[in-house]
Amino acid sequence: MLEAQVHEQLRAFLRHHRNTDWPHHLTMARLAARALRLGRSSLMQVGASALYQGHYRLSYLMSLLLWPDPAILVLPDALRQTVLLGDIPRLQEWMPCQKPVQWGNEWPHADFQGLFITSPEVWLRDRLHHQNRFPSHVPVFIDGADELEFWIRDVLTVKLDADAWQTLMQAYPQHQALIRDTRVSLTHQVFKHPANPYHCHLVDEPERQSLMALREVLLDGDASQTGMPPQWQRFWAQMNRPESLHWAALDRASGRWTLNCAPVDVATFMTAHWQQQPLVLMGGALDATTDATDFRQRLGLGEMTCLKFNPDRHTEEIQLYLPDRIPLPNTAEFQPVLQDELAYLVVAGTSRGGFTVVLVDDTPLKRQVATTLASQFGSRVQVETTDLPANGVLVTGWRFWQTHQTQLPSPNLLVLATLPLPSLENPLVAGRVTYYKRSRQDWFRLYLLPTALMELQRAIAPVRANQGTVAILDNRVNHRSYGRQILEALNPAIRLHQRQHLWLSEPATLSPRQQRF
Repeated sequence: MLEAQVHEQLRAFLRHHRNTDWPHHLTMARLAARALRLGRSSLMQVGASALYQGHYRLSYLMSLLLWPDPAILVLPDALRQTVLLGDIPRLQEWMPCQKPVQWGNEWPHADFQGLFITSPEVWLRDRLHHQNRFPSHVPVFIDGADELEFWIRDVLTVKLDADAWQTLMQAYPQHQALIRDTRVSLTHQVFKHPANPYHCHLVDEPERQSLMALREVLLDGDASQTGMPPQWQRFWAQMNRPESLHWAALDRASGRWTLNCAPVDVATFMTAHWQQQPLVLMGGALDATTDATDFRQRLGLGEMTCLKFNPDRHTEEIQLYLPDRIPLPNTAEFQPVLQDELAYLVVAGTSRGGFTVVLVDDTPLKRQVATTLASQFGSRVQVETTDLPANGVLVTGWRFWQTHQTQLPSPNLLVLATLPLPSLENPLVAGRVTYYKRSRQDWFRLYLLPTALMELQRAIAPVRANQGTVAILDNRVNHRSYGRQILEALNPAIRLHQRQHLWLSEPATLSPRQQRF
């Protein structure tokens, strides 16, 4: 059987290269091989640390290269060179047979029997827009599935910029004046909205009425929309859906703006497409449970063989500093206490060597924190840059840190000013929450909390690589009902209750004020 062959080859390869970085290689390889042989869909959560370090990739790649039939690997662009120029050549040198491997945007030819690698955007556009660039029924492996919902929504998002308006005027020359006037009116309305850190706002009722009035005139009873540009057809179709989200993204400096429309619920768009081929999803921390019920529900995935690998306590355990008696983030007392704690933590981090990362997502607060720390620690403190001294202090938001993690060494100390719960001040977050409320769904359990847990585990993954320290200064972990779920997501960890424990580089024993959980 394929499973036995994969097991034998991978075990020999790992022994020869003395690869003991990840203990689950053989289990994952057998499950991947079984999914290929039986045509049965699977979902594997490898852990955020394994995703960050990439240990798991050898497992499923061995199964794909030994599989005698064609297969598709959907791979984020950031991993393309690592897999094509690193992992696959290493495995091919070891294996007795050479399976053809290609990268591209379209299936090579009908008789291709190799492994074809493509990007998430290309594969999803083919499925959602019926481009027929890839065959159905060929097994599809999707790596980095933590971003899968974002990829789907991004492909489904219709964006109308200045070129789209020009295309519309060319399609309806008899209505150019109306189209131009509508755009000018919308421009005035868009820039009247107060500025916010997210550079966008939801389309309000007057703006929506302007758009619908334009559509009514252009169609003039032509329900088939034969003359309508395809991009505008998709925009009207999305806008008429009750679960859609409409917003304007704007650049005040240049005066440019775009209209955007996307579905809140991507499951209805994807359910039929998932059923066209055997599917293997691999991600770091997709769901709090092994069977990934909430994750599968959000993406419209059916029954799958699910597996979740637990972190190795001996190599991935972190120290967690979680002080009590800190004011809650939405109070006026929070910022002074935060600044005091950060000053102490940076000194403690310096004593242990390495560099420190301070995660602050609130833009004004991030600037204040950086200014205060720079006044105390000088040029060691930098804001959202990869050019840091060995003992530097990086003050950054969550998105920058996740994007540039792999370009920086693993920090010895990671400080979280607040939990990564999506802010309701973000118009797009508020719009999604409104949809869940209107549908009478638990918006916190289905959206905010899962997003925070996923972001949290991905953020601390580099710290697990050297078993460093994570400090969380958000007291909601101690006093909210969901705090237990957050602590479970941080396992394995040794909890430090007192400041002085931070000065210990590697506690050999647990004191009465320390505990594993």
